[in-house]
Amino acid sequence: MSSLADELLADLEDLSGGEDNYDDNEEQAQDAEQPVASGSSTTGVKRKASGSDDEMSDVEGGEGGEEEENAIGTLVLEGGVKPAEELDAEEVQRMELGKVDDVRKVAKLDGSKRMNDILKEIEKYQANPSTPEQMAMPTHSNPEYNLIVQANNLSVDVDNEIMVVHKFIRDHYAPKFPELEQLVTDPQMYIRSVRALANSEDPTKVNLQGILPPAIIMSVLVTATTTSGQQLPDAEWKAVQRACDLADRLEEARKKIFMYVSSRMNILAPNLSAIVGTTTAAKLLGVAGGLSGIAKMPACNVHLLGAQKKIAAGFSTITQKKHTGFIFQSEIVQQTPPEYRMKVQRTVGAKCALAARMDLERQRRDGSYGQQLREKIEKHIDRLAAPPPSKIVKALPIPNDGPKKRRGGKRARKAKEAYAQTELRKLQNRMAFGEPEEEVGAFDQTKGLGMIGTGKVRANVGEAKSRAKLSKANKLRIAALTKAAQSGTATSGTATSLTVTPVQGFELTNRAAAAQRVKEANERWFSNGTFSFVGQKGTNTKK
Repeated sequence: MSSLADELLADLEDLSGGEDNYDDNEEQAQDAEQPVASGSSTTGVKRKASGSDDEMSDVEGGEGGEEEENAIGTLVLEGGVKPAEELDAEEVQRMELGKVDDVRKVAKLDGSKRMNDILKEIEKYQANPSTPEQMAMPTHSNPEYNLIVQANNLSVDVDNEIMVVHKFIRDHYAPKFPELEQLVTDPQMYIRSVRALANSEDPTKVNLQGILPPAIIMSVLVTATTTSGQQLPDAEWKAVQRACDLADRLEEARKKIFMYVSSRMNILAPNLSAIVGTTTAAKLLGVAGGLSGIAKMPACNVHLLGAQKKIAAGFSTITQKKHTGFIFQSEIVQQTPPEYRMKVQRTVGAKCALAARMDLERQRRDGSYGQQLREKIEKHIDRLAAPPPSKIVKALPIPNDGPKKRRGGKRARKAKEAYAQTELRKLQNRMAFGEPEEEVGAFDQTKGLGMIGTGKVRANVGEAKSRAKLSKANKLRIAALTKAAQSGTATSGTATSLTVTPVQGFELTNRAAAAQRVKEANERWFSNGTFSFVGQKGTNTKK
């Protein structure tokens, strides 16, 4: 028989299991309802390039890879579209494409239905652009807005294809000129150089003017004289030519998409585009669900749009920064010194929220407000990167340049008097010549008395420089008080009018009146200061 506690625990376990199942079902429903504009599974982070058989076998063989992929994602708001995933450049460098005989096996985007449909829609809207009233419509009812997001995602896929095609050309052209890869690092320059050098026996006779900078041309020609490369077979060179043609077509499509997105974003969100650029602005609108999504969200969260939820193992160090999204990848943040990029991206995110609210209200359509915000951001970056102010070395004062100015006032005088040397201490420090000094103390501790007891101790008198200066009115007031005290006219506070006499005892008298009578009599009889006395007491003075 189970107790009540056991039954309660069993009920709680059943409830928790039901909640877990409900969460799983809800997540699956959300994943199924999430719109995907690119037509392929996208995660918004730089993914590993799938080119080796080992990686394909690992994915097919176990479920751990699927769980790892499902754990990776980006911050996408409700109504937003997941951005296209970017290939990791380091993973592309590790790919071995030298054994692939046709570039179409690794680059399948060119000529696909998705790419053709998007390019046709772009041509349609370029021929008949939407009116400003149509661009002012909400994002869910604006068909061109969805095309902008899809075109922006397609441009990312085109960049990925160009990266893979560039790797294919390098691997197949390396036997002919292996040093060219280190001399020309730019993908487009490398492809144009390969097309110009071709499969000629003497590369030094090829004219590379207008294709490469003069300094690089000199390096290529000098290296070509000592290269160990051999001429390619015809089949190999034709494969390289097809790859170069494919790279040119992809580059044209990328420029076409970029020009379209830039022109439409400058109309849809001019102020936002002025801060982070049209490409980043299109990515932000895609994941946020339009301008209203960015305008309504807190400014402190804008820089997290497109941030990775989990970092996959094996990715490059560039993708391993947490709490960074599309704003971190923008030009204004990447041009900032690395130690200040995390601070700057938060500032840029806050300004993007302000710009999006201005664009949502359809005000300042010329992008001037966004330019003002960008200037403020640049000033903020300059303040962060500015060196600290140099420490001023103060020159030493001139010797014997007179007394220093000290702080005066009652408080300063009190402080000086509190720590001043007393007259008693001065007498203790003096010693009489030729006389032994008296000492006082107990046990083994004694103190010398110096000249204490042999002279008078004067009252402490402050220094004349530290004495308070009296005003003329205070001096007159003190002089009047002193004169009144010396004249005797002032009556003491302890004076009394009672007098004790032997006849009447206590008698009430006016002492001031009596003193005045005595004074008048003295002035009358003794005003000259002399007097005479004739005769002696008790004798007859008659003659």
